[in-house]
Amino acid sequence: MRIATWNVNSIRQRMDSLQAWLKERAPDIVCLQEIKCTDDVFPHEPLEALGYNVAVHGQKTWNGVALLSKLPFDEVAPGLIGDDGDTQARFLEALVSSKNGVVRVVSLYLPNGNGGAEKYAYKLNWMDRLAQFSHERLKLEEPLVLAGDFNVIPSPRDAKRPEAWVNDALFLMPTRERFRALINLGLTDAIRAVTDDSVYTFWDYQAGAYQKDDGIRIDHLLLSPQAADRLTAVGIDKAERGLPEPSDHVPVWCELDVS
Repeated sequence: MRIATWNVNSIRQRMDSLQAWLKERAPDIVCLQEIKCTDDVFPHEPLEALGYNVAVHGQKTWNGVALLSKLPFDEVAPGLIGDDGDTQARFLEALVSSKNGVVRVVSLYLPNGNGGAEKYAYKLNWMDRLAQFSHERLKLEEPLVLAGDFNVIPSPRDAKRPEAWVNDALFLMPTRERFRALINLGLTDAIRAVTDDSVYTFWDYQAGAYQKDDGIRIDHLLLSPQAADRLTAVGIDKAERGLPEPSDHVPVWCELDVS
C-alpha cells in the first residue's frame, strides 16, 4: 500500500500536475493539504475518474485538507480533538480496510505559528492536542499513518541553512520539543527510518531557493509501530518542484506491506 502526502498549495491551481503525478506514482492513499477551497467546489469528478474515493474538509481561501483513497472509506472524521472552538480546517482522519486488515490515515496541516504570540500559542496548543490524539489512537494497536505538512523542522540536518531559521516558529525549540515528544509516544519518522541524509520537502518561491537546493524538511509521515513494522520503501518526489507552476512543497510517500 503506497501512502503519500502533498501540500498542493491550492488544489485548483495544481490539478494538472496532481493528476499527472497520480497516474505516474499511483498511490493508494493520498493526503492533501492547503487545498484552499470549500467542500462544494473541490474537484471531485476528475479524481474519482482516476479511481479514487474522495473525502474533503475544506475552508475558503486558506487551509483545507483532503484524502484520496482507492479503497473505500470505512470511517471519516474531520477536526482534531481538544478544542471545540477551533474552526480551522486542518485535520481529516479516515479508516480504510483492505482484505488483510485496516489502516488508519490522517491528513494534517499543522499551524505555521509565525506572526505573533497568539499564533505561536495556537501552534503549540495544536501540537499538544495532536499528541493527545496520537496517544489515544496508539492504544488501538492499528497501522496508523499521520501524514502532512507539520510545519516543523525537526533538526538542523532538516534545513540547508539552519541558521536562517533559528527565530522561525518552525524551528524554535518548543516546536521541536513537541515534535520529539510526539515521536517518543512510539511513532517512527518514515524518512529517518531509511536515511540520515539532509533531504528536503519544501523550497521557498523566492531567491532561487529550489535552484540552490535551499530547502527544509517539514512534510512528514509518522508511523505507528504496526505501520513501521510493515514499512518497505520511502520516497520524496523532488522533481515535482521543478515543473511549471509548482507547489512549494513536493510529495512524500511510503509503502507498507499489508499482505
